[in-house]
Amino acid sequence: MNALASTHRNFRHAARLLNLDPKIEKSLLMPYKEIKFECTIRKDDGSLVSYVGFRVQHDNSRGPMKGGIRYHHKVDHDEVNALAELMTWKTAVVNVPYGGAKGGIGCSPKDLSVVELERLTRVFTHKIHDSIGVNIDVPAPDMGTNAQTMAWISDEYSKLHGYSPAIVTGKPIEMGGSLGREAATGRGVVFATEALLEEHGKSIKGLTFVIQGFGNVGSWVAGLIHERGGKIIAVSDVTGALKNTKGIDIPALLEHKETNGTLRNFDGGDMINADELLIQECDILSKKGVIILPDIYANAGGVTVSHFELVQNNQHIEWDEETVNAQLKKYMTRAFSSIKSTCRTHECNLRMGAFTLGVGRVAQCTLLRGWGC
Repeated sequence: MNALASTHRNFRHAARLLNLDPKIEKSLLMPYKEIKFECTIRKDDGSLVSYVGFRVQHDNSRGPMKGGIRYHHKVDHDEVNALAELMTWKTAVVNVPYGGAKGGIGCSPKDLSVVELERLTRVFTHKIHDSIGVNIDVPAPDMGTNAQTMAWISDEYSKLHGYSPAIVTGKPIEMGGSLGREAATGRGVVFATEALLEEHGKSIKGLTFVIQGFGNVGSWVAGLIHERGGKIIAVSDVTGALKNTKGIDIPALLEHKETNGTLRNFDGGDMINADELLIQECDILSKKGVIILPDIYANAGGVTVSHFELVQNNQHIEWDEETVNAQLKKYMTRAFSSIKSTCRTHECNLRMGAFTLGVGRVAQCTLLRGWGC
């Protein structure tokens, strides 16, 4: 089952729990707008190359659409549609005033120079500039993109529409980005974990963890768990997996990864096959028979702090990082409480509780807005 089919399955399950009218169900499932286009650039050697770009805007009943732009060779129509739909439910779960969108280019960023990436980003911006806007659709970074990518989009869009710092989030701090944004998704995962553990009378301190992925999100999760006294016994990235049952020295590993770009050759653990990571014994890991935090809730820290970034841009102020982090914890904790309440009402697990909460909020807004004439 691909990502789009899986997302639709969860949506339909939530729709049944909510007893949605079939007309509403059909309306919520159908994207607001889908854009597919060609991005042609001149490479540094003078040759021309073309890539396929996408922007899918799923729903705007709760506010402007919001979602990342990813550069990856496997970006395709179904993936972007699924991620746009998930953003709709995710923003509703944490109750920030946006709908869902997603975009991307089917390319391999590592095969492009910085100059070529800038050219590609500016062409991409030209293709979508008349379909995005601070009150329409606000992009953000995703896999293969970063604050620099957002800076190029902001600059290119501003050439066409005038100075528009709020056209993207995840920008460099110097261009109106928010403090705490880089760590936001990882920090949100930790706050979600703390909310779940607190319900069971536990805390991160003294528990063992396995973390799949050691990029921006995974490394922040590891660092924050380590700070709180958790013991991380295994981590992985695209180069393999590392295990130390006595606990990995996370600060040392972060320094090693920063210097070498890989987990390999770190002397504080043993390399294992990446497939073995998910069968390591630990306290926190998704497997059959344990409680699973739904991804549309657990990874919502990024879009939540993106919301804070837009608030700061629109009010022409800057929050300190302590304020950003405190507000993020408030939103994540409140969302967990709402998910649990939904689970009790509809007698479902956390995953379906999150989907049902998100779908229900969007459906309610759709009905309140009416169908027009």
